[in-house]
Amino acid sequence: MPDPQPAREVITRSPEETIRLGRELAAELKPPLLILLSGDLGAGKTTLIKGIVAGLGAAAEDEVTSPTFTLIHKYQPALPARTGPVYHVDLYRIAGLPDLETLGLDDIFAENSIVLIEWPDRLAFDPGRPILRIRLDHLDESSRRISLSPHRSP
Repeated sequence: MPDPQPAREVITRSPEETIRLGRELAAELKPPLLILLSGDLGAGKTTLIKGIVAGLGAAAEDEVTSPTFTLIHKYQPALPARTGPVYHVDLYRIAGLPDLETLGLDDIFAENSIVLIEWPDRLAFDPGRPILRIRLDHLDESSRRISLSPHRSP
């Protein structure tokens, strides 16, 4: 695999711009891939994911919601050969390794899929796939700084 691209930053000034950025990113994504999204509550992680999932053709933007209580949403693209399934995982309510083990992430990581994880600091193992780290920071009520850092999985 070639060296990862350097980190880049994008400023979005509305939820619509954040969704548009997600759609643009989707055009660059290929499985297997793990996307780790971090940022404070309300930073726009799910908003960006709406654009990514829609851009992958896996669901309409209004069908993408935070899996805070269900923990995992699975979306099946119309053309699954391009991306395989797309998983949206929210680890906010995960208290520790026993909770994490019950999610079946090993099975998800065994698939040729794109996995988007909110609150990745709770992920306690290396899934062995390429990683894109995305950090979202509030600049003001509607503006966000979105930092993208591709990494190779060790």
